[in-house]
Amino acid sequence: MTSFDPELSPRRAARAEAERQATAALTLPPSPASRSANTESPVPSRRERRAASPRSRALVPAVLRGRTVAFRRRLAVLALVAVVVLAGVIAIGSAVAARHDADAPDTAVAASLAGPPAVPAEGLPVPVISEAPAPASPCDDPTFTSALASGDDGATIAAIGGGEAFRAAVASGIAPCISLSDANRQWVVVNKQRPYDPADYRPGDLVMPDDVRALEESALRRPAADALTAMVRAAADAGAGEIGYLSAFRSYATQEQTYAGRVAVRGVEEADRESARPGFSEHQSGLAVDIVPCRGSCGTLDDVAGSSQGAWVRDHAWEFGFITRYDVGRTDVTGYEPEAWHLRYIGPELAKAYRDGGYTTLEEFFGLPAAPVY
Repeated sequence: MTSFDPELSPRRAARAEAERQATAALTLPPSPASRSANTESPVPSRRERRAASPRSRALVPAVLRGRTVAFRRRLAVLALVAVVVLAGVIAIGSAVAARHDADAPDTAVAASLAGPPAVPAEGLPVPVISEAPAPASPCDDPTFTSALASGDDGATIAAIGGGEAFRAAVASGIAPCISLSDANRQWVVVNKQRPYDPADYRPGDLVMPDDVRALEESALRRPAADALTAMVRAAADAGAGEIGYLSAFRSYATQEQTYAGRVAVRGVEEADRESARPGFSEHQSGLAVDIVPCRGSCGTLDDVAGSSQGAWVRDHAWEFGFITRYDVGRTDVTGYEPEAWHLRYIGPELAKAYRDGGYTTLEEFFGLPAAPVY
């Protein structure tokens, strides 16, 4: 019995038969003469024959292209997956944040919903409001009250700190010891609402001014008379011309006659705009004077406004303690038509404060109400 030989198995035998048939189908080799003329070449293997065939050469690029397309598809899929994953992460984060915001409401809203804080058991604190200290009154100053009691107007004004300080104290009401109704003081205010008391008051220190032309025998109180003398001299020295005066002090009885004459000519309404009723005239104080311009002879009261003397007086009268009592455009306060000739003596300290403050009536200067009518 012959032993088993793997080389003789059916599978091996089939393979050998296939190789034999393939060999038989090959073209016969060339003749020895032709082989001797060319270099001998080895017989190509089956792999080499497959690679050399036209079909194989055509298949190679197609295979490569197929692999490239497949690779690109895989990349697109991966990118899409990444986008989807990223979008999901963002969506989840937004949802978590929104839920967190919903769980934690705005502090201001929560506070408003909570309402005001609870009132403590002892109650709310009560604010303590302290009154501002009242301004010091010059009437509490012994130095000032002593000067006031002496009757020296200049010393009184100096003791309070000057003309503006005096005016401010009176206008603010912190100096009740200063009376604007005392006809013996240079700050007295007489108007249609403020008559003399007594009605027939007469000052005791009336004198005629020195070296001033007087058109009638009419005196002034000593301080006003001395101031008028100084002013007339200064105006002449400045080249403004001579200043005279027509009228100064008028008694109660004299004013009765003056006013009655105006009423007889013009009637009560017009007379009240041009002349004071008896007991209400500044001339009765001895501190008022009606000036006139003089050049050889003296002019009238109406000539003052357009004269060189009148212009100089408007600019310099305050230096000597005088003011124009009834100024242009102030009839609504004083009740009188403008009188450029009517000067009122209030003293140099008060006159300076009057000018510096731009005042045009004594009523406004001292904070008094207007007095256009009786």
